Amino acid sequence: MSTESVAPITSPIQDYLQELHNRYADLREGDVATYIPELAKASPDWFGICLVTTGGHVYEVGDSREQFTIQSISKPFVYGLALEDNTRAEVLKRIGVEPTGDAFNAISLEAGTGRPRNPMINAGAIAAAGLIGGKSQRTRLKRMLDMFSLHAGEEVGIDQAVYRSESETGHRNRAIGHMLRNFGILTEPPDPVVDLYFKQCSISVNCRNLAIMAATLANRGTNPLTGRHAVRGEYVESMLSVMGSCGMYDYAGEWLYRVGMPAKSGVSGGVIAVLPGQLGIAVFSPPLDARGNSVRGLRVCDDLSRFFDLHLFNNPHASKAVVRLKYSAAQVNSSRVRTQEEAKVLREHGGGTQVYQLQGNLALSTTEVVVHEVMSGLNQVRALVFDFKHVLAVNESASRLFCQLLMKLHGQGKHVLFTNIGRVPQLRSYMKAKLKAQFALLFRSFEDSDTALEWCEDKLLAEILPREKIEDPLPQSAYELFAGLNGAEVQTVTALLERRKFRSGEIIVQFGSPARELFFVASGKTSVTVMLSGGTKKRLATFSPGMAFGEMALLDHAPRSAVVAADTEVECDLIKVEDFEQLGESHPHIKIKLLRNLAVGLSRKLRKANLEISVFDY
Repeated sequence: MSTESVAPITSPIQDYLQELHNRYADLREGDVATYIPELAKASPDWFGICLVTTGGHVYEVGDSREQFTIQSISKPFVYGLALEDNTRAEVLKRIGVEPTGDAFNAISLEAGTGRPRNPMINAGAIAAAGLIGGKSQRTRLKRMLDMFSLHAGEEVGIDQAVYRSESETGHRNRAIGHMLRNFGILTEPPDPVVDLYFKQCSISVNCRNLAIMAATLANRGTNPLTGRHAVRGEYVESMLSVMGSCGMYDYAGEWLYRVGMPAKSGVSGGVIAVLPGQLGIAVFSPPLDARGNSVRGLRVCDDLSRFFDLHLFNNPHASKAVVRLKYSAAQVNSSRVRTQEEAKVLREHGGGTQVYQLQGNLALSTTEVVVHEVMSGLNQVRALVFDFKHVLAVNESASRLFCQLLMKLHGQGKHVLFTNIGRVPQLRSYMKAKLKAQFALLFRSFEDSDTALEWCEDKLLAEILPREKIEDPLPQSAYELFAGLNGAEVQTVTALLERRKFRSGEIIVQFGSPARELFFVASGKTSVTVMLSGGTKKRLATFSPGMAFGEMALLDHAPRSAVVAADTEVECDLIKVEDFEQLGESHPHIKIKLLRNLAVGLSRKLRKANLEISVFDY
């Protein structure tokens, strides 16, 4: 076995973030903000991307841990704190929610009332800071920092150098504060409120913090990594609403049209975007366009939205319970009846075959849940089976993730199988288009999970059990029901047997026919099927040489309850029910041994059924 180190397999989502980073790392458009002197020290090469799901999965590349100040991205979060402290109705009296189309530092107040147009411009943000509850400036600052820490999942603080630079150059914001005081929007001296606003903009964060903050909003105010509530869920919709209409300033309309997610940018180069119920995105890159938005941030978010179908108005309902059922081949076997030795191998090694029964609409967020779980346990996996029986739809981003996962695991010598994809033809079409000449080799599709499991079992058994040449037909002495019989006893029974041959596809036992014989398979394969109410057939069992079927005829003499057909050319030995009964009179000890073996076989089948019932929770 090779001792060479193997590079860890990365998620397709991680791969795409890296691809985006590589694509835009050399982009040289835009300029670093200089109107606050400290911001001018940022490197134009800093570039980080982070995506966090509401399930708490984090994907990050580049300078995602580089610290910078939050700037205007703080505005929706402080607005949320103001809503909690004052109620929505009270805040609306002092801050509007209408987009302005103006720059972030525009003095945009309603004529007559002096109310700022929305909380995403500086005037509205200063008004929101003035609504934070607390008896002292220190208390208000602490409450604000605690709120940001809850959203970020770790303690945050103020970059004092940036704060001093903000304060020394913030004359326009002080003027806005005095105007707000003049119209009664601020009810106290404006300078402490503006100073609190300077401090909120100077909070030090990194790209990962911002993505977690965005994911907290996507998760209705609960941090998906810590599980702690950062803001009351009822106010998250208000925060996202103003982000959607006003968060990108005079680019807000085009942003919503192209990217389709509530978002907020800051002049230090940060951008966050929120897809409610699913994920949060953050990009950090200091060079800005003429509107004050990160150039790389806009490109990355645009590409992410299109690549993963993230647009808010083109998104199917996504259930978090995408995995309806998960089990392994050690818990549930196929309908192929195995020998005791084979069954033992499957119990011991079948855990490496994992079956995922999926449901609902598969989009980026739901498929990511599956991919993340698969990637977390890859070391123990030999084969994966994805069952689409209960899936309603698969969009292009989900198909892409499955395709990338398939190619990755194939490169690691692992098998990926798909079942019931007749319900989602778009998945096959996507795979065929992307895999091209490799499609026939890589894309393994089965009618149902039972046949897929059988394929995986055959692969596993071929690897572990020694390959012995099987005589064709099998000697009668090797029949399982003859276990424990000596040579003379075997001869006594075989003298009662009648050999018959069946063509492939021929019916051996017809449903409802009289039960007159017990069958021993000498060569070939036979399958037992029943007809379901919908008109489809379901396989109950497949028998190989050495196995017996029709044994219930020996016990209750009831009409046949299923159809048995030859899957291949088949040879069977038959013993008639009346001959078996006469055996009890002439050789009772032989009949007792046969009945004991029969009971052991039925017990194995019952144990298998009990285990499957516990897994499927019928």
